[in-house]
Amino acid sequence: MGAGPRVVAFGGGHGLAAALAAWRRITPELTAVVTVADDGGSSGRIRREMPMLPPGDLRMALAALAGDTEQGRELADLLQHRLGGTGVLAGHPVGNLMLTGLTEMHGGDLTRALDQLGQLLGCCGRVLPMADVPLDLVARVESTDPDDPERSRTIRGQVAIAATPGHVRDILLSPPDPPVHPDVLSAIAAADVVSLGPGSWYTSVLPHLLVPRLRAALTASEARVVVVLNLVPQPGETDGFSPEEHLSVLRAHLGGVALHTVIADADSVVDRRGLLSAVRECGAELVLAPVAELDGAPRHDPVRLSAALASVVGAR
Repeated sequence: MGAGPRVVAFGGGHGLAAALAAWRRITPELTAVVTVADDGGSSGRIRREMPMLPPGDLRMALAALAGDTEQGRELADLLQHRLGGTGVLAGHPVGNLMLTGLTEMHGGDLTRALDQLGQLLGCCGRVLPMADVPLDLVARVESTDPDDPERSRTIRGQVAIAATPGHVRDILLSPPDPPVHPDVLSAIAAADVVSLGPGSWYTSVLPHLLVPRLRAALTASEARVVVVLNLVPQPGETDGFSPEEHLSVLRAHLGGVALHTVIADADSVVDRRGLLSAVRECGAELVLAPVAELDGAPRHDPVRLSAALASVVGAR
């Protein structure tokens, strides 16, 4: 593959993995900047027991970028494999433990550990954390129960936010101004394209825009900013949200960051005129394209999404 556009993809979890699976078909010049606010499952256990960023979303990004060779695929499967049993290791993905061990071996340097594991996997791109310290999300959640005496409450932690009934109205980071690795800022400064989404809107997509150093780098960047909208609302976070509401929430968090292109699945949009109006209010262009899995599952298809992204960035 020849050189392609320099792309920085923001996000976390399955949404970022879907974006990376599409972008890797377009360019090898790819940097994933991954959320580090997960406090549940294996990642939560590791960040509570070790001086370590939660590794789960970072592991998933590495697996999504693994080399398309037999060794790369086998190592990616190993990274994603969760240990069985009922003991203290039960439920830990092997990749989380590998990242934790490599970080310890390198004196706490997670970026070096990510680069080393990326080399072993033959990754077509680089994976970096969005901040150099673990983050906690703090949300204001509005109850949907008219009889609830507390119509609004503050919820702390990604897992608690996702599990709380009601509508998330605001999200904050703790600490509010975390340190960011210089390589992340350099990647943004050199990027031709920055992509946001798909993914959990409040807990994977928006947090990047709340880090002051990331937002300043994005504001100064000349990159095209592309947003990929979700196919369906996220249970617990954006229940009942239309694509226009997703975009409205994003716009409220842009803080001076320019938005250029919004990609939405042609079959998932009910009110095309309403979405077009919302996109234009952001000063962006709307691209409606078939980007969902053909079987009707609410997942982005890597091949179809890559075609839409390539049309936007002029790649072939």
